[in-house]
Amino acid sequence: MNGRYLERFAWLSLATGFMVLALKTLAWQLTGSVGLLSDALESTVNIGAALVALFALRAANRPADAEHHFGHGKAEYLSAMVEGFLILAASAAIIASAVLRLLNPQPLEQVGIGLAVSVVASVLNGVVAYVLIRVGTRHRSMVLIADGKHLFTDVWTSAGVVVGVAAVAVSGWEVLDPLIALTVGANILWTGWKLLRQSVSGLLDERLSDDDIDRVVEILASRQTATVQFHALQSRAAGRQRFVSLHMLVPGVTIVREAHDLAQDIEDEIVGALPGSVVSIHIEPLEDPRAWDDIPHGAEHPLHPSRGPFGQG
Repeated sequence: MNGRYLERFAWLSLATGFMVLALKTLAWQLTGSVGLLSDALESTVNIGAALVALFALRAANRPADAEHHFGHGKAEYLSAMVEGFLILAASAAIIASAVLRLLNPQPLEQVGIGLAVSVVASVLNGVVAYVLIRVGTRHRSMVLIADGKHLFTDVWTSAGVVVGVAAVAVSGWEVLDPLIALTVGANILWTGWKLLRQSVSGLLDERLSDDDIDRVVEILASRQTATVQFHALQSRAAGRQRFVSLHMLVPGVTIVREAHDLAQDIEDEIVGALPGSVVSIHIEPLEDPRAWDDIPHGAEHPLHPSRGPFGQG
């Protein structure tokens, strides 16, 4: 149900992309501004990104199967990566168009009407961007968050283009138009790079946020006693999915059922704090030295997260 619900916002982004592209293309044709052309080219990326987002949300919503035991949540990172490459391609096209116009400046036409059309398109983009980021944050969907942030970048880009084109019309300095387009291209290039870097980090199993780790640590601290210890806390995020694993050490004479019940209660409590997460607790005998030597590299001491990896810092 959650995946189906999120798909509606991908469709909203796609429909908005087509409408905004039509409006910005009209603004470019009315004025002949390469700055407005660059703005329209960025809207083609928005459409491509919305299509990729729709595919990714459908893929990520598929349950685990025989070949993908942990589900398909990382499809969202792949979507964001594709969007990053699309943004880089758009920036290259914008910069190329700007350089050509810089070498051959041309006067602008019907600036007033063209800018009015561009402003309408920007307002539409801004409203949808706000909705996407709000829903994406609430449901931990990187696809919607990335799409929303990209649209907000488009809004600020459009604002800069509108101000710049208006300045060209007032001053008559035609070289401003391609210079604005170059600035837009550089800004889009930086946005694409940041999105690619964030996507790669997610694909490499980045740990959960400090806030999420703190929630887990608080739960473990409330359960820790002289005979119940925890270590080897590890976590990772895969799109909307969160995974947490840790070791629980109890006396070797503890009845299996009692240890299992305690572990199950802790798992339920962590899932309650981090909805939708998958928690795995490995039970070990407190007295066995081997239980203290099997801590994976990079794992965190659950009661001292600020100290970094266990045994370091």
